[in-house]
Amino acid sequence: MSFFVKQRGDYCEPKVGNIILACVVALAILLTVSMYGCPRYNVWQQHMEGKAELSKAEYSRQVAVVEAQAKQEAAKALAQAEIERAKGVAQANQIIGDSLKGNEDYLRYLWIAGIEKTTGQIIYVPTEANLPILEATRTAK
Repeated sequence: MSFFVKQRGDYCEPKVGNIILACVVALAILLTVSMYGCPRYNVWQQHMEGKAELSKAEYSRQVAVVEAQAKQEAAKALAQAEIERAKGVAQANQIIGDSLKGNEDYLRYLWIAGIEKTTGQIIYVPTEANLPILEATRTAK
């Protein structure tokens, strides 16, 4: 079967029917390949989307684990810093307490100096038993 007809020397003109037949055959082949390939492509595409989602989920999980570890380390460091601060405060209190033992005169001086700084306030002065005299009737007026 010849698609071309020789009319003048080397130049051939194709037949119109043969061109249409070739287009129909090419279209049929393309349709067959599409019908076979589209479902397989959809399966492959869904498989790739699943892999992408799985990779994203794994990465998100790793990020969450690293963030949790960082928070845990930060909490441990803050707790250790608080312990060290408390030790320092305890030592300072011990030093101050030891230095004030037997220094009644210095404590009385600090008390008087503290009273001088207050203005317009009610100050309760302790008696010989270090108990203040309360004026319950004064505030009721």
